[in-house]
Amino acid sequence: MTHSKAEKSTIQKILIPVFALAILLFMVAWLAGVFNEKVSPAINDKTNTTITDSHSTFIITPKEIPFFEPVAASIAAKQATIISSRVLARIEHIDVRASDMVKKGDLLIQLEQSDLQSQMLQAQENVNAMQARYKEAKQNLERSIKLFKEKLISEFELDKNRAAYHTLQAELTAAKQALSQTKTTLSYAQLIAPISGRIVDRFAEPGDTAQPGVKLLSLYNPLSLRVEAQVREQLALTLINGQTIEIELPNMNRIITGKIEEIVPAANTASRSFLVKVHIDYHESLLPGMYARMLIPSGKKSTLVIPTNSVAHVGQLDFVWLKSDGEAQRRFVRLGKEKLGMVTVISGLNSGDEILID
Repeated sequence: MTHSKAEKSTIQKILIPVFALAILLFMVAWLAGVFNEKVSPAINDKTNTTITDSHSTFIITPKEIPFFEPVAASIAAKQATIISSRVLARIEHIDVRASDMVKKGDLLIQLEQSDLQSQMLQAQENVNAMQARYKEAKQNLERSIKLFKEKLISEFELDKNRAAYHTLQAELTAAKQALSQTKTTLSYAQLIAPISGRIVDRFAEPGDTAQPGVKLLSLYNPLSLRVEAQVREQLALTLINGQTIEIELPNMNRIITGKIEEIVPAANTASRSFLVKVHIDYHESLLPGMYARMLIPSGKKSTLVIPTNSVAHVGQLDFVWLKSDGEAQRRFVRLGKEKLGMVTVISGLNSGDEILID
């Protein structure tokens, strides 16, 4: 009895791994398609379709179409300015940050002005003192003229009073000019927006010391954006001011039109190219420095085009139905740009081929 139980245990130990291995092999074979129906290699007749009278056709013929040469360009602002201080002073506060919109005349930065105000008050008091002395000299001159007519003083005394009067008059004028200058200098403590536009970046913080000529803010006018590019010499010489050209914006997947407003009349000696500037209409999504391409006409070339509605798709592949011996054969094609219901054929078709539409 004990011997029989030992034999059963041995058989189970052998059969379980064998059974598991058999199941594993079956699953591998099933996943590999061993049990699927095999189809021998042959031409699939279903790729051909009999053409009926209801099918309309299109005969491919070469067409001369304008050829455009793309030139790398960038978006730039015609009106752009750097805000800097004219005086050495500490920055009290800055009212704007990057991307803020401002209007012409808005206060951007306030500088400390206590020293400048003291200078202005000093100049004002100097003017007041000079006005008092000038008034006295004027009265003395008028009195001297009257006394001289009455022959009570000599001509020497009259000339002396006249000279004092003119001297004080000149000093008063200089004092007023100094006062005007201090008022102008005081106005430099407030940095005002010279144009309406958008703040690009700020390079200082409150508490920093503003130094003359050191940039504090950069500003540009979004309404003045244009496209600039270095165009090779031979192509640039065919362009004229006022000419309309197309601008491609790859990141936005769109094409806009622009008008040439300036061609710099001097070539870049390193690249033998001319700087061309094209005016474009305002687009909210455009920013300075963005990449663009000028599509500049450079002649015509023979190209095959087909109607857009003749193209079918399988996944990411494009194909057309080619008429051949009364039947329609599927022909895969490589296509280019689409325009006005027609699409350019890069490869896959030849001149004279007849394709089905719809």
